Amino acid sequence: MLRTIVLLVLISLHSIVCDDPTIDVKTSSGVVRGKVITLYNHTVDQFLGIPFAQPPLGALRFSKPKPIETPAKTSVGTVRGQTVDVENKTVNQFLGIPFAEAPVGKLRFAKPEPKTPIADIIDATIPKYSCYQNDDLLGKLVSNVSEDCLVLNIWSPSDGNSSRGLKPVMFWIYGGAYKDGSIFLPTYDGRVIALHDVVIVTTNYRVGPFGFLYGGQDSAPGNLGLYDQLLALKWTRENIHLFGGDKDQITIFGESAGSWSVSGHIMSPYSRGLFKRAILESGAIYMDKDNGLLSKTKALEEAKQMAKVFNCTDDKQWLECLRGIDAKKLNNYTLLDTYPIYDTDYLPMNAQHAFKTHNYSSDIDIMAGVMRNEGSVLAHNFFPITDSVKTRKDFEDVIKTLPIPGMAVEKIADFYLADISNATNATKHAFWEFFGDVVITCPTYLFAKDFAQYTPKANVYFFEWTYPSKFVAPVMGCTAEMGICHASEIEHVFGLPVLMHSDDMAFSESVVKMWTNFAKTGKPMDGTAFKWPRLIEAGVADPVPKIKEINPSTPDHIIEKFFAKTCDGFWRDYYNEI
Repeated sequence: MLRTIVLLVLISLHSIVCDDPTIDVKTSSGVVRGKVITLYNHTVDQFLGIPFAQPPLGALRFSKPKPIETPAKTSVGTVRGQTVDVENKTVNQFLGIPFAEAPVGKLRFAKPEPKTPIADIIDATIPKYSCYQNDDLLGKLVSNVSEDCLVLNIWSPSDGNSSRGLKPVMFWIYGGAYKDGSIFLPTYDGRVIALHDVVIVTTNYRVGPFGFLYGGQDSAPGNLGLYDQLLALKWTRENIHLFGGDKDQITIFGESAGSWSVSGHIMSPYSRGLFKRAILESGAIYMDKDNGLLSKTKALEEAKQMAKVFNCTDDKQWLECLRGIDAKKLNNYTLLDTYPIYDTDYLPMNAQHAFKTHNYSSDIDIMAGVMRNEGSVLAHNFFPITDSVKTRKDFEDVIKTLPIPGMAVEKIADFYLADISNATNATKHAFWEFFGDVVITCPTYLFAKDFAQYTPKANVYFFEWTYPSKFVAPVMGCTAEMGICHASEIEHVFGLPVLMHSDDMAFSESVVKMWTNFAKTGKPMDGTAFKWPRLIEAGVADPVPKIKEINPSTPDHIIEKFFAKTCDGFWRDYYNEI
């Protein structure tokens, strides 16, 4: 006896002979497409594999099957998702909706093109491909990769668990140093966030050479990963109402390279008017355009050096040659720096100049923040030699090897080693602090502070995260010695402890409330009476910046002048002078 709930065949007699045309039937599960086939000189309508229930997996094993939700008809076609359980409630889940054509052939290294509508039902019940990436850190967790990866996920409240009307939208951009990352990592499951009456969208974007090679011409303009995000954001504005979301209430948020991307969207003229609020978690683009991490000149030099490795040496055809190289071979090339590029159409100027000339999205609210020990695990993972730093000479020698321009080595050593006299682990910890300050902490803080000063009517909030990670830390290689590492907040922002029923569920729930309430109101309330003050109070002469510490043991702690000596006093001049 056939025992299955995933296969259903419908056959009906058909009197017209034809060559396997398709036929559509509208059912309670959505539009079903079948074929007209010839059988013994007659034709029949054939429908194979019509799903009538969600896959009986996970919480649905041994449970009654749930009907598939009615599909959403979007600009790219009809999308079928499913309802999933979380905390005895349900949310609607759509995985891997395509928003762009596959960036292959002539579209490799080019701006993404909107997806041509698909006639067939788009199955959004299973994950799709992640973008090609190296196997460092997050890349080790990603297996199914392809260039055809420009898809997004959506979670929305089900009707029984939401208020009426369209919901605020939260648009997530993952990190990974623009070298790796995927929306299909378990950490970025949006179910818990959607329970808080918002719609959440997560988007893939190209990384590595596929996303950030600069060819110096219109067909390869650089910043391709940012253009991918931009197209996904535009798709979201056009279609999110079909999933219960309000296109005029979009909050973009991201971590690390995702946070860099958020700052890029704030500055880019192409992103104006596409979002209402922004959350920056550990990162902002805050370097001079000529001496930043990657100038156009340096980017083009690196791209042509990469071309030589693949014997693409013709000055006029080197890009076309690279477009013909096997994707796996290109993916194995790891020497190309992957950073956003200034002085381009997408990023015409640096943040300092954008703020001074008022060329940025000034009609938005911002929440930003950093981890207590940003530099420890980053230095360990990207520059392992830093683990052996013990003396001042070690400290200075490693700084000289970093791909960061304009480092006044002796001045930096004097500043960070002022209270350290002996060759001990304290020197290594000082290096970690320096690295975190210059790469993450101070750019994020100064970006938020400048935004607040030039945009006094906006709500601008800043936090320092001081609570250790349990789930992400082992993946990152963060040890107890390293402290509160980069990315420690992600598991709580997405409510992973709630899904895992860990002992810090209540804290994670309060974090999700802060983030989702900011998306709803522009104020990061956590459901308690505590009021989080703005970073800089408008109308106050020489205001003292106020920074909230996020830690369940110090829920009401506000830090004042914490970054004054380091970021304002030391690094601001560096960013402004290079």
